[in-house]
This record gives sequence, C-alpha cells and structure tokens, in this order.
Amino acid sequence: MIIASGVATALGVVGVVIILAAIMVVSVYNSIQRGRIRAENAFSQIDVQLKRRCDLIPNLIETAKGYLTHERETLTAVIMARQAAVDGIRARAANPTDATATENLGAAAKGLDTALSRLMAVAEAYPDLKANQNMLAVQEELSTTENRIAFARQGYNDAVMRFNELLAVFPNNFIAGLFAFHPMAMFQANEGDRAVPSVRF
Repeated sequence: MIIASGVATALGVVGVVIILAAIMVVSVYNSIQRGRIRAENAFSQIDVQLKRRCDLIPNLIETAKGYLTHERETLTAVIMARQAAVDGIRARAANPTDATATENLGAAAKGLDTALSRLMAVAEAYPDLKANQNMLAVQEELSTTENRIAFARQGYNDAVMRFNELLAVFPNNFIAGLFAFHPMAMFQANEGDRAVPSVRF
C-alpha cells in the first residue's frame, strides 16, 4: 500500500514536471516568435522607405537628364545602383531570415547612396538644374526619405538586438535550437551612410 502510494506520488510529480516543462517551452517559443515578428515588422518600415527612395529615382533621372547631356555615365550609374537596390529589396523579402540577403541589401543601399551623391555633385555644375522646381521637390523628398530610412534602420536594429538576445540566453538558446531559430542580421550602416547624403541644390 505504501509502495503504491509512493509510486503514485512519484508519477504525479513527474507529470507536474512534464506539464511545467511543456508550459515553459511553449512560453519561450512564443516569446521568440513574437521577437521575430517584431523584427520583421521593423524591417518592413525600412523596406517601405527604401522602395520610396527607389521610386523617386526615375523622377530625379528624368529631371536631370535634359540638363546633364554630357553626364550619361553618371545617370547610368544611378540607374544601375537603383536596380541593384530594387533587386536587394526583393531578395531580402523572399528570404527575410537570410543574413546574406540583408547584408547584400545594405551594400546595394550604400551603392545607391554613392551614385546619388555623385549625381548631386555633378548637378552642382548646372545652375539651371539646381534651380529647377522638379529637382528641388525631388531633392526634398529624397532628404526626407533618407531621414526616415535612418530612423527605420535604428528601429529594426533595436528589434533585431532584442530578438538575438532572446536566442542567446538559457533556456531560450536550447529551445531556439530545437525549433531552428537563427540570429537575424542587423541592417548595417557603412561609415559613409552615417550622415544623410548631401542633396542640396
């Protein structure tokens, strides 16, 4: 009788431990999923602003090309850099957890920044272009968009940092490994990206 009672108590304790462990696993899994979703939502804000900037580029090119007849190479560089950025946005959207896709998008955004800066420097030599109302409007939109990108990038990187911290601590790291969660890549700013590109006319 005492042995049967002891076995029942032991089974009850084991059952409680299993239930508590299952509750912990579900809780940790859900918190990691929430962190991933928050990071993806934060990236969508960058995505919106990067697309907005890419959408502004054709207006910029169209306005500038009438004035920059001898600067086709510069205009072509901007068009190619824009396409690389659009391709980077698509690749990152297709595989949001791929760190390489995020890094490639960062590099494409840097290339577009460089091409735009070069275009703006060339445009300085054309007073009529500097005074063109369309160019001034696009310049203002680009400047606003660059500020929004910087703000969204900070929000994304903060969300990624919190997500990666969730994955790094015990017992989360064990549960993350069981469910194949991987750290996410930050959207890194290159040294030249830390300031808004000059687009003044």
